[in-house]
Amino acid sequence: MGAALALGERGRGRTAPNPNVGCVIINDGRVVGRGWTQPGGRPHAEAMALAAAGAKSRGATCYTTLEPCAHESPRGPACADLLVAAGIARVVVALRDPDPRTDGTGLARLAAAGIATQTDIRAADAARAIAGFLTRQRHRRPHVTLKLATSLDGCIALADGTSRWITGPDARAHAHLERSRHDAILVGRGTWEADSPALDVRLPGLEERSPLRVILSASRPHPSGALRLPRSPGGRGQVPAGAAGGKGEDNIWLTSPAAISTLPADHLLVEGGAQTAAAFLRANLVDRLILYRAPILIGGGTPALGDIGLTDLAAAHGRWRLHDARQLGSDRVEVYEAA
Repeated sequence: MGAALALGERGRGRTAPNPNVGCVIINDGRVVGRGWTQPGGRPHAEAMALAAAGAKSRGATCYTTLEPCAHESPRGPACADLLVAAGIARVVVALRDPDPRTDGTGLARLAAAGIATQTDIRAADAARAIAGFLTRQRHRRPHVTLKLATSLDGCIALADGTSRWITGPDARAHAHLERSRHDAILVGRGTWEADSPALDVRLPGLEERSPLRVILSASRPHPSGALRLPRSPGGRGQVPAGAAGGKGEDNIWLTSPAAISTLPADHLLVEGGAQTAAAFLRANLVDRLILYRAPILIGGGTPALGDIGLTDLAAAHGRWRLHDARQLGSDRVEVYEAA
C-alpha cells in the first residue's frame, strides 16, 4: 500500500475532478502492474495497472488507495468491472470512496464476483494523499493550503515591503515543489501588483506542472472586469465560463475566498499577502498550513497576518496539529493540519 500511495502522489494536482489514486498489482510475490491516475483524470490508476499486468492479473492481488469506481462513465469503464474481468483474486483498499455513485458499490461488486476484499489499510495516509478530492466531495470546494514564509519574529517583509529573500534556496525549492502539487495558486491583488510574482514552478523537469493562477480582488481590477495574467507553461491559465468573478483567456480572479468553490481545482495553494491569508483564516477555509521560518529577525517589518477575527485567546488553541517538521538548509519548515 505504501508503494501505491507513492504512485498516487505523482498525479496530485493534475487529476481533478478525479482523485489522484495509486495502484499496485502483485502476483506470486512480484509486482506485475503499477498505475496512477493520469492528468485530467483518465485513465484511472487501476486501469493503467491492469494494462501493464496483462494476463498476469489473473489470480493476483490489487492494492489501491481508493475503492475502485463502480459508476458508468463515457470516459471509460468502471474499475470494479475491469478488476472482475481481469480475474483479480483479491483487492486491498486503503479508503472507501465517498462519491455517492460508488460509495460501497465498488466493494460490493467485487465481493459478488467472489473477489476477496480488505479495507482501511493506511486509510489516514490515503485521506491525506487525496485530500483535495475528499474536501470537494464533503465541502464542495478545494482543499486549501496556506503558505507563509517568515522571519523568527513573524515578519514577511521589511517595513518598506522588501521581501526577497526571507528564506534560503532550499526552502524556496521546497515551496516550488509544493506549487507543483497543487491545481491552483492564489495571491491577493496587492501582492500581484506590488511584486508581479510569476506563480509558476521553476524546478527542472517540473515546469509543466505550474498551477492555475488566481488573483483575489474585492473589486473589479479595471474596466474590462479582469486581470490579465500570462499563461502558465503548462497551459493551465484559463478558467471556464462557470468560474466566479470573470471569464476569458488568461483572466483568473475571484472576489471573495468563498468563490474558490467555482475553481476547476481540488488543491489550492494560497501564497499571500498578509490580508489575503487573514481573509482565508477568518473564513475558516484553511485546511493545511505550511510555515517556513528563516533564522533572522526583522523587527518593525510587515507582519505575516492581518486581523483574523480572533476575540478570545483561548479560541486560538487546539485549532492546529503538527504533521511534519524538518530542516531545509538554514531554514525550518513546519506543516500543520486543521484539527
